[in-house]
Amino acid sequence: MNTMQLQEGIRDINLTYLMLAQQMIKKDKPAAIFRLGISQDLVDVLAGLTPAQIIKMATSNMLLCRFRFNENLLLNMITDYSKDRMMSQAHAAILMSAQPVEALA
Repeated sequence: MNTMQLQEGIRDINLTYLMLAQQMIKKDKPAAIFRLGISQDLVDVLAGLTPAQIIKMATSNMLLCRFRFNENLLLNMITDYSKDRMMSQAHAAILMSAQPVEALA
């Protein structure tokens, strides 16, 4: 994968993430805060972005979203299909709800 393809992939991911985040926020703000793992302040900023601002942000050469599952326990609960999947995912959601959302830096 060359640099141009990598940048196009990042742009596509960013655009998809921002559009999905905005839809989630408009539909159910508290659920969006939980599912996206972001603060109320950031939710308010994302909700107010215009389409032009979203496109401009998406063209950044850095990913705007990040991988939330940095703990092996949570990652294993979500990916372990050998056990009761629903129970495992419910337990992971409970553990994630106890984690603080990312604060604006």
